[in-house]
Amino acid sequence: MISYDKVEIREMLELDQIFDIIHEFGGDPEYTNFGIISTTICHNRPGEGSRKLYFYENSGLFRCYTGCDSTFDIFELVQKVADIQWGKNYDLNDAVRWIAYRFGFSGSYLEDENEKLDDWKIIDRYEKNIKIDKEKQIVTLNEYDDIILSRFNYSLKLTPWLNEGISQAAIEHNNIGFYPGGDQITIPHYDQNGRFIGLRGRTLCKEEAEKYGKYRPLKINGILYNHPLGFNLYNLNNSKDNIKIIEKAIVFESEKSTLQYQSHFGIENDISVACCGSSVSLYQINLLIEAGAKEIIIAFDRQFQKPHDDEYERLIKKFYKMNEKYKNFVTISFIFDRNMITSYKASPIDEGPEKFLQLFKERVVI
Repeated sequence: MISYDKVEIREMLELDQIFDIIHEFGGDPEYTNFGIISTTICHNRPGEGSRKLYFYENSGLFRCYTGCDSTFDIFELVQKVADIQWGKNYDLNDAVRWIAYRFGFSGSYLEDENEKLDDWKIIDRYEKNIKIDKEKQIVTLNEYDDIILSRFNYSLKLTPWLNEGISQAAIEHNNIGFYPGGDQITIPHYDQNGRFIGLRGRTLCKEEAEKYGKYRPLKINGILYNHPLGFNLYNLNNSKDNIKIIEKAIVFESEKSTLQYQSHFGIENDISVACCGSSVSLYQINLLIEAGAKEIIIAFDRQFQKPHDDEYERLIKKFYKMNEKYKNFVTISFIFDRNMITSYKASPIDEGPEKFLQLFKERVVI
């Protein structure tokens, strides 16, 4: 069995990883000058709470200013979410192990290899219908009935996304629709084999976006169509054949960036995926290696305002750690807009193919 130290795991966690956990839980997080603000997933399901959950980087603690009205750490948040969203009773050890597996943190191993594999039992508790091949260490996520997709509007022109350089062909190819009941663009998620495993919505209502966030898992007729983002890569079902041929994969943060890539360079040339966060898990790296990638290009948003500010230094540190973590498995390169040719918080592809190609050519190998 593998043992983990709570204090050690908490010290290893970076702000970006806390952000990704909240994002994965449907909290629609946002960076602030003190840390992170998100919806109250500590006592609400995604899309049902207000933006009153704060994470303070200096203390490493959350504070809920409504409902819970209390202070707690990341492990207690996992316990709360496990109860609310998964119907599972997590103790502290379960929560610590879940975070360790999510980010590939190592613990103290026993010598027996069979004991190592036993720790995959912890992921069994992640969702009711999750399946695990312990021999190959493959997670098969719960599959939803895709009949729900037939209920959306696909004839309406999605002008906001068309104006951002996404083609109608890419929208149709990815089954992007519109849910009038929630005033949301619908984004179905599939695993690498094309199984329907999740559904996210992008609200077009300004008031809803400010209160609950722009993106969140859709809940329709009592069913919440969420899934563990760290065990999948958006668009891999479309790009895996090209990744095998070209032996390269581009990892964006958001789904929208993969649609822009398809629009600019052709669906038939697509090698893009989205990790749906600001970090990449070992499981996601392995998905790309299995798809045939020999180089993985990290194409994250420009999350700094000027060279050598705090955000800049944090991003550099993150890239070095990512390279150190995965360099023995595959070549990792980074699109890094050090000359600031794109806007603050922009994806490398947000402002057109010309800027993206320049950044791609200037990508960095550490």
